[in-house]
Amino acid sequence: MPSRAARPHPLGVRLRDGGVDVAVLAAHADAVEVSLLSPSGEGAWREDRFALPSHLHGVWYGHVPGVGPGQRYGLRVDGPWDPVRGHRHNPAKLLLDPYARALGRTPDLRPELFGHTVDDRLQGGITQRDDRDSAPWAPLGVVVDDTFDWGDDAPPYVSMSDTVIYEAHVRGLTQLLPGVPPELRGTYAGLGHPATVAHLLGLGVTTVELLPVQAFNTEPALVQRWRINYWGYNTLGYFAPHPGYAATTDPAGVLAEFKAMVRSLHTAGIEVVLDVVYNHTAEGGVTGPTLSFRGLDAATYYRLDGHGGDIDSTGCGNSLDAREPRVVQLVLDSLRYWVEEMHVDGFRFDLAPTLARGRDGFDPEHPFLVAARIDPVLAGTKLIAEPWDVGPHGWRTGQFPVPFSEWNDRFRDSVRDFWLPGAARAAAGEPTGGVRDLATRLAGSADVFAARRGPMASVNFVSAHDGFTLGDLTAYNEKHNERNGEDNRDGTTENRSWNHGAEGPTDDEGILSARRRSMRNIMATLLLATGVPMIVAGDELGRTQGGNNNAYCLDDETSWVSWDLEPWQEDLRDTVAYLLALRREHPVLRQDRFFAGRPVHSDGTKDIAWFGPEGAEMDHGRWHDPSLRVLQMYLHAVHADPSGRHIDGSLLVVVHGRPERAEVRLPGQPWADRYALLWDSSFDQPPGYPKGPDGTVVTAGEAVDVPGNTVQVYGARPPQARAPRA
Repeated sequence: MPSRAARPHPLGVRLRDGGVDVAVLAAHADAVEVSLLSPSGEGAWREDRFALPSHLHGVWYGHVPGVGPGQRYGLRVDGPWDPVRGHRHNPAKLLLDPYARALGRTPDLRPELFGHTVDDRLQGGITQRDDRDSAPWAPLGVVVDDTFDWGDDAPPYVSMSDTVIYEAHVRGLTQLLPGVPPELRGTYAGLGHPATVAHLLGLGVTTVELLPVQAFNTEPALVQRWRINYWGYNTLGYFAPHPGYAATTDPAGVLAEFKAMVRSLHTAGIEVVLDVVYNHTAEGGVTGPTLSFRGLDAATYYRLDGHGGDIDSTGCGNSLDAREPRVVQLVLDSLRYWVEEMHVDGFRFDLAPTLARGRDGFDPEHPFLVAARIDPVLAGTKLIAEPWDVGPHGWRTGQFPVPFSEWNDRFRDSVRDFWLPGAARAAAGEPTGGVRDLATRLAGSADVFAARRGPMASVNFVSAHDGFTLGDLTAYNEKHNERNGEDNRDGTTENRSWNHGAEGPTDDEGILSARRRSMRNIMATLLLATGVPMIVAGDELGRTQGGNNNAYCLDDETSWVSWDLEPWQEDLRDTVAYLLALRREHPVLRQDRFFAGRPVHSDGTKDIAWFGPEGAEMDHGRWHDPSLRVLQMYLHAVHADPSGRHIDGSLLVVVHGRPERAEVRLPGQPWADRYALLWDSSFDQPPGYPKGPDGTVVTAGEAVDVPGNTVQVYGARPPQARAPRA
């Protein structure tokens, strides 16, 4: 029998004194039982139930003796059945402990195994309780020992100004990677394998951002269509690594494999950031399966409408209610666990405004945001918000507080607009909107992020897991999502893409060459812009998904990174690595403060200056000229070497967005004495950039012939030794 020798905190199941302490939040329940399950042969399970004897402030707790690591368990809760008020207690449902650190079984969600009778007279109101026992198919937690030999593992602590994010899917990145042994491909072990690490280091990325690895499940609707939730944005357990990504089937081994992956990446100096989904759960709407939170305490965990339905600001059927302190506790407990026990380095919050919705909508001073900002465990981690959800007034880019960074969709849209539909309009002789918005993005998006946050608040990206890949942005005008099984209705229609004259695959070398140049132009804009760049895995190789811009349910070659590379793909990979090397070598590309546009030298040169094609500084008229497609960005930073001697680190970036060649006069003195060409996107063959003394050298003030639709990068050599302006 459980004893009272336990405490109501911490929540979950913890090993102690030859048994386990159990603490479960079920604030409106009348009774809570722990069910211990053991295999009894031929697929059957024996279940032993133990009632928790104590409860305090909504938490039921007790100590169960004789329980050790490896024990499968679940919870059963009895209490009022009042769906209108959010009470759906049902002892027939075996529930997953929200704090379970490992899963011994994920649920079988075939429609015939679960369900409710829905009365349409109520808005989602459930009027009849489903008393079928869910034990044969419900998810199970596993008691685990967290012991792991971390050795001398330590967080890399990469500064935001040095950070380069690589968004990747655990399975998709390595499923086809030849250097990884077949039995490890698509797993945590495969991600931590030397072959994978070598690719990451070769590119120069500092931080891997993993699509959801917290245990998740496939929605019943996808099961009916013979699809799966490939991306993982359907969280089942916020503390357990997803078991399907492990090479081992042993629950304790899953934890060890994940930790070994983190240790391997840390050894290489690479951070691990997790994409986390605290906005909704795998239970979906009120007609979805009761797996955990709904049966424990739906009235506490979920935002409800008072009529038996959910308030859904996520588009996934339910929303966690971060107005409730216990929900904030759940999220913070989970975040701390992944930092302290799993050694991860930060988090990207999916649909983050849902976590910051108070009584009157989004609140930048929401208790969760405040708690995350001051929490001592989270203080040294990266916190990145996806600053939108689908609820009322859900688009909140630029409105999250310090120290949160944000995915910058304004950057994404501006860069796509300039190089893709804008280039198509320019080729047709139509106005394109000019260069003003592109310049704002290159300089760090000061119009979006407050000065006190600085440009490091902007996570710059052009593509991500959802939407077109970089390759497909240049090859498709329309989405092609038929394989998802939704008649091509899913996925956005606002792609801001350009197929360059043919939809999809083509043998036309002129079109293929133009597409490759567009990819290089977009990558250069991303990697040379002020802010934190993010590359999605495979974009450095020009990966395609065949025009599918929403491949969330396809676990196959559509979504996996292909490593069978053609020469142009190897060139693109090398180009990305070269541009990232330029970024590392030139501090002016990694400014953690917004440029002031004021002189930094006695000769009048500024920290940033903008020039038109004639070599004169931009004036009001040029900034508002919708036909202008040539822009020169001069970046000048003064920094000290270890001896204290000041060194100029100036660069000139030339952007030409028309198809015809253009004569561009580079800025004259005092900006520079001469310019050395460091990179030119018009080169279409390996190595794709000039090297060292072979690069073109141009006297300041001279005109250069710039090919159409091209980015050039020059090193600006000062005319004389300069001293910083007093």
